[in-house]
Amino acid sequence: MTEDPHVRRVLVLAHTGRAEAREVALEFCKGLTGHGIVVRLMATEAADLGIGPSDYDPAIELTESETDASRDCELTLVIGGDGSILRAVELTYASVTPVLGVNLGHVGFLAEAEQDDVESTLEAIVERRYTTEDRLTLDVRVYRDGELVTSTFAVNEASVEKAARRRMLEVILEIDGRPLSRWGCDGVVCATPTGSTAYNFSAGGPIVWPGVEAMCIVPLSAHALFARPMVVAPTSVIAIEVLARTGGAGVLWCDGRRAVDLPPGARIEVRRGAKPVRLVRLHDAPFTDRLVAKFGLPVEGWRGSAERRRKVVDG
Repeated sequence: MTEDPHVRRVLVLAHTGRAEAREVALEFCKGLTGHGIVVRLMATEAADLGIGPSDYDPAIELTESETDASRDCELTLVIGGDGSILRAVELTYASVTPVLGVNLGHVGFLAEAEQDDVESTLEAIVERRYTTEDRLTLDVRVYRDGELVTSTFAVNEASVEKAARRRMLEVILEIDGRPLSRWGCDGVVCATPTGSTAYNFSAGGPIVWPGVEAMCIVPLSAHALFARPMVVAPTSVIAIEVLARTGGAGVLWCDGRRAVDLPPGARIEVRRGAKPVRLVRLHDAPFTDRLVAKFGLPVEGWRGSAERRRKVVDG
């Protein structure tokens, strides 16, 4: 059965374990359906919210699919922190459905709106006053004895880390088919520009503006002379080999959500993803302003040009 292309649909995902998320989700369900937009919910989340299909007009659509949840939806509205947004990306990655985050967390770098912005966010959705921004992702593959055993993706980062706290991980880093360095370390982080303000930032890596297409590599507590953060081209292929002779096992984490055990001898290849993640933008604030706002950076005393000062004060 083909859905009516003239019917507008929005997939709503919420961190239903939090009371404020449930409250905000219900506000959006009421507001969207009140404007004739069909709301789709995961069946389990609808149960947590205490609502059924016939409670709204148009009726709520329920789905149990985690691979096709956003089909025919113009966007996915996520209510929660960055973890909830990363979960939403997992559900919508195949369809590249735009994701709009309403932040209930702390920093919330992936989110575009705050929980106090329900009315203005709702208006922007109804009136289609938003833009989308494609962000680079990572394609991550794990090989054992030359055989592909796992293929996944990452929005923020793919990190290879030691499995045992007391035992160091020994790896060799390879870039574009050539060995670069061998490290005894706690791990290695490969991050996107989007993820440069997440694990990469905490590990001492550089912040990369979203408009820059590149990948970051950050060794974690590496015992080596050459163990600085690096930035490579988006066309590069990064490979991390877990040395077999050292006996140390590792674990691969993608966005801190999906884990793969790595025995000695495993090879992890990271390259630019075939599909981007598409984020919804409601504001045209430059990334510099986002950094200042999210991290509370001190900018008192800045003068700039008179025109730029007016834009900051007015905007």
